[in-house]
Amino acid sequence: MEKQEQPAPAEQLLFEGLEDAPVDLSDLSWEDSIPFFFFWTLAIVVFLQFFTRYVMNNSLAWTEEIARYLLICAAFAGSVMAMRKRSHIAVEALHVYLPQKLSHWVLVCVDAITAGFCIYLAETAARLAMRATGYMVSIDISKSYVYWIVAVSFAGMAIYAIRNLYLRIKNPKDNVVSTAIMD
Repeated sequence: MEKQEQPAPAEQLLFEGLEDAPVDLSDLSWEDSIPFFFFWTLAIVVFLQFFTRYVMNNSLAWTEEIARYLLICAAFAGSVMAMRKRSHIAVEALHVYLPQKLSHWVLVCVDAITAGFCIYLAETAARLAMRATGYMVSIDISKSYVYWIVAVSFAGMAIYAIRNLYLRIKNPKDNVVSTAIMD
């Protein structure tokens, strides 16, 4: 009797030929540790919330609110990193069809508007932080700390937006909208 060949498991067929992409950390700088700090602190707090709720059956009251504020801090601090790397989301529908010179000046205008918008939002967030008198519900910490992190993040984005504007004006052939590589 012949032995019939067993079909390959679905997971094996699905991932056949795929390999892990190499991890390149060469573009990280010291300020990238700030969003990583917020992210890992958030991960620890969420795990603590899960553990105390489902394993200990007695949830800590402060974890949900702190997780919410840490998510805000991680998102805004991460936006500074994205601005530095020029990897914020962008719409390239019009840009790719324009002549190179016109495309360059459209991108200069976009960079200038981005810088102005970030400056405006940094100033607005700083005014909000100065006026914030409320405290978090579960912990006696002022909410103004979160607003200050948002304000500083917008200021950092503004600095990198101005740098990106300068680099684009300096190099007219620089028509990079986003350096994110999508497969």
